[in-house]
Amino acid sequence: MSDLDSLVRIREICMSFPEATEKPFGGHTAPSFRVRDKLFAMTSEDGLTLTFKAGPGVQDALVAEAPERFFVPKYVGVKGWVGARLDVDHDWDEMAELIEDSYRLVAPKRLANLLDN
Repeated sequence: MSDLDSLVRIREICMSFPEATEKPFGGHTAPSFRVRDKLFAMTSEDGLTLTFKAGPGVQDALVAEAPERFFVPKYVGVKGWVGARLDVDHDWDEMAELIEDSYRLVAPKRLANLLDN
């Protein structure tokens, strides 16, 4: 799968959530996704990685289970965020769940609860 295909899939997943917006992070041009101006997913400038927020223990589990796919990202890794390499094969159902979990961790409860309806 090309990097462009990965970005298209990521955009489709992220923009399906209530009040999700796409807005670059800082001085970057790569797609980043927010809810109420809080980041829940960021792609790298080179399009080769995705970074998302994860609950306690998820980062350790993903990196231990599949280090060829997941890694601890610089700067935000200490806060539990997870990096995913986009130049390897992924189970996109799993990726969608991980991105949704990130959204739920960041979004106001009222918006996150809309995903259950």
